[in-house]
Amino acid sequence: MNIVTEISDYKKLLAGWQGKSIGFIPTMGHLHEGHMTLCEASTSQNDITVVSIFVNPTQFNQASDFEHYPRTLAEDQALLASAGVDVLFLPDQALLYPDAYQVKIVETIESTLLEGMYRLGHFEGMLTVVLKLLNIITPHRVYFGEKDYQQLLLVKKMLSALFLQIDIVPIATKRAPDGLALSSRNSRLTKAQRAHAAHFPRLLGSDLSCDEIQRALIALDFRVDYIVEQWGRRLGAVWLGEVRLIDNVLKG
Repeated sequence: MNIVTEISDYKKLLAGWQGKSIGFIPTMGHLHEGHMTLCEASTSQNDITVVSIFVNPTQFNQASDFEHYPRTLAEDQALLASAGVDVLFLPDQALLYPDAYQVKIVETIESTLLEGMYRLGHFEGMLTVVLKLLNIITPHRVYFGEKDYQQLLLVKKMLSALFLQIDIVPIATKRAPDGLALSSRNSRLTKAQRAHAAHFPRLLGSDLSCDEIQRALIALDFRVDYIVEQWGRRLGAVWLGEVRLIDNVLKG
């Protein structure tokens, strides 16, 4: 696996891939089985698979969340190499934000809902860094998990609006045996919280109404940001202690 930190070094590799298909997976690291599912899809569908790891400061609306985001680069590198990833791109903040984030990508409708209401500026930062990475990597396909469903919709909308000839490939949410959606933030849960967290996907996928689910979660000591039905899905965001969990399931 090639590890590159500079755009110029990546472009040298790119020059040798004429006629080959490129799959790309942007991540913030602290990888888990969900990320590996994306890698498996890309390596099976493309000649070359590129993964980036960059903890993007502009999509965190709380400095403490950015600071506490787990960073496990050595373990991540080993996982990616074992998954057959060809290139790991490791940019730093100076490389991706030479303009000090003066230029931003802004979506004005869907980004104001749900996550956009609770994480101000999150989607601007996410869309901006994703576009920068796509322009550098120039993939044929880009892979996103469905757990962050609103993010998936917004990236898809950006690709269409800006005429980017890149296929976006959604991958179904990877879950633990008890149903909890895999997330890098799950590692911040205590053992007791991790066991308790399984109530969230169980209730979200139940036949209860959104209001009934919210009341049940509150009774179980979750702090609820929202439980709603939107885009043919039922989506939710809750807190357990200082850890925020999001999930979604197909409606009906």
